[in-house]
Amino acid sequence: MKSPLLENLDSSASRLLVTAKMAPVQGTRFQPTGFPDLGPATYKLNDDKNTEMLLVESAQSMANRLENVCWDEPKSAWQAPLAGLPYVNVVDPDGTPVTNSVLEAHRLNSPYILEGTDKSFSTALKTELGTDKGGAVNLHKLAVTLLKYDPNSLIHGLFLAKSDIAGGRMRLPRALTAFIEASKVTQVASGGVKNDRVNPSGDTGKGFGNVPFHRDEFTGDIVAYFNLDLAQIRGYCFADEVTELLVALALYKIQRILSLPFRPRTACDLDVVEGGVSVDRPKGYVLPTLAEIEAALPGMIAAVAALGVFANPVVTTVKYVPSKDEKKGRGKNAEAEAAGEESDNEAN
Repeated sequence: MKSPLLENLDSSASRLLVTAKMAPVQGTRFQPTGFPDLGPATYKLNDDKNTEMLLVESAQSMANRLENVCWDEPKSAWQAPLAGLPYVNVVDPDGTPVTNSVLEAHRLNSPYILEGTDKSFSTALKTELGTDKGGAVNLHKLAVTLLKYDPNSLIHGLFLAKSDIAGGRMRLPRALTAFIEASKVTQVASGGVKNDRVNPSGDTGKGFGNVPFHRDEFTGDIVAYFNLDLAQIRGYCFADEVTELLVALALYKIQRILSLPFRPRTACDLDVVEGGVSVDRPKGYVLPTLAEIEAALPGMIAAVAALGVFANPVVTTVKYVPSKDEKKGRGKNAEAEAAGEESDNEAN
């Protein structure tokens, strides 16, 4: 790797592991993520103290947050340093943006991309990836196609669940995984009342009346973890310029999410502790600053574009008009659900 961003990164390292200590911006309490029928995800370590642990933010949630920091919502475009990267843009018949492959929950497998009446992109995928349901899956072909249309998916991961594209077996795991957990946690139980100043004894089922509620918050030592699978990225067998760009894109996501206010919930407003970011593996590598990454990315994107591996035009536009089945509430893109795929698969 020749980029100044990566010149000190061991070329044989299989992982880049980064940790960031975090703390509430005020006080000591924070609200963790919660799950239906479960609530906060608490557990104990198998150590001498049975240390109380808590999942603050899940891997699937962090994956989406790492995409959001790359996107300029008001401009409906990449953040400036990422301009020139391919993606699939979905517009309505009037040309107004609807969504895109960067922000969609299942990226290129989005029903807004594949299941509308505009089949142009779906047909292109079938042509480039094949339709055979048998035989070995060519993941290098998938990687080349993703680089062409949506290189972000090479970092985020993708599961093309459509049975008419290589039998629904085209799948890449995340190359960049992140999560936040807390240790030595203590539960802080509190509550309150939703007051009805007009009719305190009204029908609560209809939104009237006073409604008491409980609330669970926590205190503890919070750490964010980032794991970049360098071996997976090298395994795509791309030119050095492409490999360097993918690593730089992942570094941009890490440094940008750590540089911005992080408030995933009303009562979970966190800051990185000063001096709290460290590289655990490989030893000796120093993370480039966000400013250094932002300065290097335009040139790296231009170098890869010069190889002719990006789509032309670089943004692929798909017009979204709901199909008849979707208008009836019976979309066709249900292979993942039918196969029992859970919400934390690689495409989320």
